[in-house]
Amino acid sequence: MQDKRTFLRAAGTVLLASQLPRFALAQNFPSKPIRIVVPNGPGGGADLTARIVAQKISGPLGQNVIIENKPGAGGVVAGQMVARAEPDGYTLLLVSSGTAVSQALFQSQPFDALKDFAPVATMATFDLAICVGQSSKFKTLAELLAYARANPGKLNMGTPQVGTTQNLAAELFKSTAGVDIQIVPFNGTPPAITALRGGQIDAVLDIVGPLMGQIASKDLLPLAVLGAQRAPQLPAVPTARESGDKLAQFDASSWNGLAAPARTPPAVIERLSREVQAVLAQPDVQKQLLDLNLVAQGSTPEQLKQRLAQDIARWSEVIERAHIPKQ
Repeated sequence: MQDKRTFLRAAGTVLLASQLPRFALAQNFPSKPIRIVVPNGPGGGADLTARIVAQKISGPLGQNVIIENKPGAGGVVAGQMVARAEPDGYTLLLVSSGTAVSQALFQSQPFDALKDFAPVATMATFDLAICVGQSSKFKTLAELLAYARANPGKLNMGTPQVGTTQNLAAELFKSTAGVDIQIVPFNGTPPAITALRGGQIDAVLDIVGPLMGQIASKDLLPLAVLGAQRAPQLPAVPTARESGDKLAQFDASSWNGLAAPARTPPAVIERLSREVQAVLAQPDVQKQLLDLNLVAQGSTPEQLKQRLAQDIARWSEVIERAHIPKQ
């Protein structure tokens, strides 16, 4: 019995000793600069969101927060770098709805988005919209849906490339509304808008930001946004769910946030999350993001984890139902 107690005490001592470095790390965090790896090039919405948040949290953290752009392979390059980084909170990844899409679309990745990252906080959401040309015969989403139901297969809706969040959102809209429409992928937003204005397609579904210039100049008419609530920059435009019926619970907004490598100490995650949420509550940050057509929206780590998991499950189902080949 004495030997057993001695063994248990020794085992406990070894376990405690193995945890001490992590406890010390969490207590002293941060003691050096932090970097945020962004899987997109400079200047885009994701990059600018990260830069705004990075600049603001550097003060309360007492350390510089540096942005490192690592575009390529649908976020795989950046994701692999962070997944393999030391789990100490000093290397973070900008995750997004695109992270969920990649997890659902790629046959294999060098990391698992749910297992290899520890979510920190959501930073912003950005809406999608369905638009038509100003001369279109459709003036409301109800009119577009009525035509689609009366004329199966005749309505064409343009989106960016197959497998993008916008393209999958169009597939989700199609199946949820129960309409037979043709989803037409283009090599980006500009050619889709050109086709719409030229009458080759009937509608476009895309992120609100790239469409705002055309909406402001009255070249495009937004029929609906696809989030759960109306977009602040388009308060007069109804949500798709306001049309009721099968779309009553529809929500296809996009988002971005921060994550750390898995096994990062919970105290470090909690500190980072707290500082990010505090920054996003500041009116000047909210205005900066809204000027970029982004809505500041923080979250707890658990809420971000849940959102990522739900998006992976949803887009996996959409990809399978639409028979989109895995990449």
